[in-house]
Amino acid sequence: MQLNHLIAAAGAAGAIATGAVQAADYRAAAAPPVTFHYAQVDNVKVFYRQAGNPAAPTVLLLHGFPTSSFMYRDLIPMLAKRYHVIAPDMPGFGLTQAPEQGKYTYTFDQLAKTMEGFTNVLGLERYALQVFDYGAPVGWRLAAARPERVTALISQNGNAYEVGLAEGWIPIQRYWKDPSPANREAVRQFVTPEAIKWQYTHGVKDLSRVAPDSYLLDAALTARPGNVDIQLDLFLDYADNVAQYPQFQAYFRKHRPPVLAVWGKNDPFFLNEGAEAFKRDVPDAEVRFFDTGHFALETHVNEIGPVILDFLDRKVARTR
Repeated sequence: MQLNHLIAAAGAAGAIATGAVQAADYRAAAAPPVTFHYAQVDNVKVFYRQAGNPAAPTVLLLHGFPTSSFMYRDLIPMLAKRYHVIAPDMPGFGLTQAPEQGKYTYTFDQLAKTMEGFTNVLGLERYALQVFDYGAPVGWRLAAARPERVTALISQNGNAYEVGLAEGWIPIQRYWKDPSPANREAVRQFVTPEAIKWQYTHGVKDLSRVAPDSYLLDAALTARPGNVDIQLDLFLDYADNVAQYPQFQAYFRKHRPPVLAVWGKNDPFFLNEGAEAFKRDVPDAEVRFFDTGHFALETHVNEIGPVILDFLDRKVARTR
């Protein structure tokens, strides 16, 4: 199937799923529409989803590997009933149009620089940050650099502690220590369609709750010419995120932002200990576990969404 047909099919499926969530939430007003935009940030044309009243407090959603803002398709309408929600695709992911290798440096420092530029272009002076997977080290950089902008942190399986790294990282850690062609080739397994599907299904008890649109779209976008090597570069650079964990933790301790960790407890990459570790630096951090895998929102958005809304209502709305 051609990529444009797959994207169209996935978008239609996402609309149907979103409609189901809205219909089920009979106690609240209808969700505002989600709109789709691009913002030019230097040499990157950033695709983003937006919903909600711009006068309301903003929530910035940062996705992870190997997905995009599409992962938030069901959560956005839930949050947008009371908040202004922005969800961009980072360079190398989703529908964002970024230069090829050699014309853009695919590191987490650079991703964070582009995302900070994105917030500047949109005029986002204050926002709560929700992060997942790769979105976490990007988000931690944004927060540490501009702590006055961040009203709260919500981490859905977004790590900041070495204790949170599971055995699933061993092949990538081997690549960090020795970035040889052989070790680079070994981590290529993580970007195959089979591995991407496995990330969605591992630890999920009811596989019928995992929409195939998600992992099929991710696999198609990851397979674009040149993109696999971009992902391998980011795997290597992830070592820098771990090196910066102490700096991120120092930010948590100094600024004590409100923190909520909502965690798929069967995640093969980020252990439950990583969620609990937030309490070391933010003692009143709130931690909730759900019986699912890495992509917890795929199966438990109806359970996680209300927890996030309750947290935001208590911690953010009153600070606006």
